[in-house]
Amino acid sequence: MENLDRIEIRDVLLRCIVGINEAERKNKQDVLINIVMWADTRAAAQSDDIADAVNYRTVTKQIIEHVEASEYFLVERLVERIAQICLRHERVQQVQVSVEKPGALRFARSVGVTITRTRADLERA
Repeated sequence: MENLDRIEIRDVLLRCIVGINEAERKNKQDVLINIVMWADTRAAAQSDDIADAVNYRTVTKQIIEHVEASEYFLVERLVERIAQICLRHERVQQVQVSVEKPGALRFARSVGVTITRTRADLERA
């Protein structure tokens, strides 16, 4: 996005219930999460004050708590919820979230879903 900076959270490996098969409903599986948030970081750079920044530690803690407690059937639902968590932080204008399930498909390292959402999408939800 124009005049916005990228904040990246890479390779968050968590375990949760996600899937439609019986075994997936009983046993937590690994999910690999990658996030890019777009925000104007100039105020934080100028002030050197966390109050002017996207506190990515807080965002990450909220995502960890949500994912580890979640029980979704579809990765699509999980990835959407993570995007909503990110966009609830007022400085985040847009987010791209990718969630992969390593080993979910035979012969594939992983399978995943990537979405991009904006603040306007959050307001419509």
